[in-house]
Amino acid sequence: MPKNPRYSGRNKPSFLRTHAGWVILFVVIDLVLAAAWYWHHSQSSSGRDMAPVTGPAGPPHPPVPPPLVISPIRLGYPTDRQELNAGNPEAFMPTASGKPESALYGSVRTAKSGSGLISQFHEGIDIAPLARDTAHRPVDSVYAAAEGRVAYINRTPGNSSYGQFVVLLHSDPLGEVYTLYAHLAMTAPGLKEGNPVRRGALLGLMGNTPNANIPLARAHLHFEVGLVNNNRFDRWFRAQHLTPDHGLYNGQNLTGVNPLDVFAGCDSDGLFEFRDYLQHLSPAFELLLKTPKQLDYFTRYPTLWKGPPYEGRGMHLSVSEGGAILQGRNLEPDEKTRLDRKRAVVVRVDEAGLGRNGRHLIVHRGSSWDIGSNGRQWLDILCY
Repeated sequence: MPKNPRYSGRNKPSFLRTHAGWVILFVVIDLVLAAAWYWHHSQSSSGRDMAPVTGPAGPPHPPVPPPLVISPIRLGYPTDRQELNAGNPEAFMPTASGKPESALYGSVRTAKSGSGLISQFHEGIDIAPLARDTAHRPVDSVYAAAEGRVAYINRTPGNSSYGQFVVLLHSDPLGEVYTLYAHLAMTAPGLKEGNPVRRGALLGLMGNTPNANIPLARAHLHFEVGLVNNNRFDRWFRAQHLTPDHGLYNGQNLTGVNPLDVFAGCDSDGLFEFRDYLQHLSPAFELLLKTPKQLDYFTRYPTLWKGPPYEGRGMHLSVSEGGAILQGRNLEPDEKTRLDRKRAVVVRVDEAGLGRNGRHLIVHRGSSWDIGSNGRQWLDILCY
């Protein structure tokens, strides 16, 4: 039987002829997807070469601030007198003795002790007034010697030998240093503890407080600049049941250096390097001290500590005539033996540098030097 022509092989339509359009479309789609996959893979591989894979993205990190750089303090004179380093004795107010040097820094004074006299230390300089009113009262303004902040104001004239006084703190690469302005007739209106002050800001008016021991004729500004001994002093003071309480800014907790040296050491811009100055001062004496923990002094002024961290078995201290610690370090083995069970041992004294020894931190006993009563209290404060 002849085949049905409709189903003969010669006349049957092919699959490609029937579905050619769909086949072409699928091939094109596959090519496009393959190209896209290849492009994405190559980009991802390139990205991995440029940056390591990290974990899941977290919150953005705040930018790291640059290290804080503290510049040396820039100093100016605390009154309108500009000739303090010119050797003019009229710029200073001597004591009742009339001796010009009694207005300067150091062991320049004499005090009664029993039936005799002993040397006495003066921690600042006494600046004389430039002008007075018709009642002979000074009219000189007193200014901040450097930019800083008001640390303390005493407005009660009779509760301190400083009379009315102001203490400022100033940031320095060494650590915070202080300036002190004493015997004020008044403090500037609006001046408050904690307030920032610029160099040259008005602090008050020169005077003669406390009036009991400074007659009007010898009115002056007592000016100090120096270091704070211990940030726990106020607790030590209260533990001794002492009064009146001036917090950290009692004179016992403040160690002045020579203001005239400081002014002379300023560069042409008025900048002064405290650290360099202290490192170039010759020690008046050296001692070995037994204390279980590091002194707060070296926390405040860490660059004055030399060598490894404190080991807790004793330290060697180099000390200026005025009682400023110039350097500290751990004891050497032979020094540990020498200290033994004692609290403190004086190991070297430069008698020329000690001069008249007005602070009496160490005293001469027979043929040797020892810690005096003033020195024991000084160490109590430092070690508290």
